[in-house]
Amino acid sequence: MTLLKLKNVSKHYQVGDITIKALDKLSFEVKQGEFVAVMGPSGSGKSTFLQVASMLAEPTDGVITLKGKDVTHYDEEDRAHLRNKEIGFVFQQFNLLAKTSAMDNVSLPLVYSGESESNRYKKAKEILNKVGLGDRLENAPNQLSGGQQQRVAIARALINEPSILFADEPTGNLDSKSGAEIKDLFKELHKEGKTIIMVTHEKYIAKIAERLLTIKDGKVVNDTKI
Repeated sequence: MTLLKLKNVSKHYQVGDITIKALDKLSFEVKQGEFVAVMGPSGSGKSTFLQVASMLAEPTDGVITLKGKDVTHYDEEDRAHLRNKEIGFVFQQFNLLAKTSAMDNVSLPLVYSGESESNRYKKAKEILNKVGLGDRLENAPNQLSGGQQQRVAIARALINEPSILFADEPTGNLDSKSGAEIKDLFKELHKEGKTIIMVTHEKYIAKIAERLLTIKDGKVVNDTKI
């Protein structure tokens, strides 16, 4: 089943008199359960692709469908609701609340879903155990290593059981050992049937995906099975 589809999607930015075409009539689709790695040179448009595909930004042109439904022109409130329900996002910088425990960081998306406090903490504890942080529930980010912080971020992205997990350079800020551990975690999530779209500049990280999408000048220049 096709889960997400972008058809002739463009994203333009205006800088003075210059129009920058970050995405230029890009088309792409991902099926449920696929793991897609996205690569390309700096400035190729891969980060913009991730933002538009994950509903963090609205396209200038084109059509985006999620689960067969046209979501192209959702307003910010509807996009936020859609992201909370259907999309998990793992950032390179972790984006955790600094003085907040792992449990509270992970359970935060459930606050917006209207879950009770007891359910929020129950689910957060379960998923932190799953990513190997069952003994770090009350630790704040400054009490965790980079790799542990990224595990918290991944747990937070998974807490609402999203349809798609997006990851933007998830090993970019980690040492090689922590990066390898996060790589293995993504492999395990894929085995469980998660749909993953991951931007990376590391070829050895991209190899864990089953499909490689290469973007250049805002267009897909290669789409191959790995």
